[in-house]
Amino acid sequence: MTTTRPAPGTPIAYRDPERQALARRAARRNALVGMASLVAFVVVVSFLVSRTPGWPAVQETFFSAEQFTESLPGLLEAFLLNIKIFLIAEPLILVFSLVIALTRTLRAPIFLPLRVVATIYVDVFRGIPTILVIFLLGFGMPALRLQGVPSDPVFWGTTALILSYSAYVAEVFRAGIGSVHPSQRMAARSLGLSVWQTNRYVVLPQAVRNVVPPLLNDFISLQKDTALVSVLGPIEVLRQAQIDASSTFNYTPYVAAAVIFIALTIPMTRFADWVQARMARRQRAGGVA
Repeated sequence: MTTTRPAPGTPIAYRDPERQALARRAARRNALVGMASLVAFVVVVSFLVSRTPGWPAVQETFFSAEQFTESLPGLLEAFLLNIKIFLIAEPLILVFSLVIALTRTLRAPIFLPLRVVATIYVDVFRGIPTILVIFLLGFGMPALRLQGVPSDPVFWGTTALILSYSAYVAEVFRAGIGSVHPSQRMAARSLGLSVWQTNRYVVLPQAVRNVVPPLLNDFISLQKDTALVSVLGPIEVLRQAQIDASSTFNYTPYVAAAVIFIALTIPMTRFADWVQARMARRQRAGGVA
């Protein structure tokens, strides 16, 4: 009779088939208890809310099924602009913020002016609320009437998001670069790699891998903040909800807009959680995928 040796690193509790079966039953039991607890919580909260004196008015004003159905198609059409802004801004933010982060890590004295400019940029745009950046660019730049400068509010709203988020994402990249152990650089240089090659093939791959979860969280926030462009006038999902609500004096379109954002951000959030959990498992396993 031959026995199969467990794979190295397998927890002891999962090497015995009997213990493995007990662990599966315990996991199913815990899942059922958790679901029952969640359902009971939702039922209790729903009952308490429905018993409040103002619930009928709130239900009619914010949760009207008729208004929801009527406004949803127009909101979905307007939401395409939010997606367009997000898809344009995200890759530009990644490139711009990575350049800023690399600039701040340059140590040669000749690069001091670049480091100062990059530091001032990060400090300024991290200190100004994003909506103020949108106001300043969206209304200020067209007012200058410079030849060749676009006046499209979508262009300036997207530019404001890029400038604001690049400051935050640059710090995420810089933290990732700083998390790479100095011995990695020393080993790469000892093999004859240049500074550029060391950053390109050794430092950046590790740094980017270390900061994937916070990067995903930043882009989830970016998707929501595309609604801020509505202050400049473009008909995106929030502006469309405002138009629908002002014409019917019912706030259900705002709830419908929130549902649309949730439908997009929840999968992104779960993906970020999955990536973070996967990275944690790899670290516990000693870096083995």
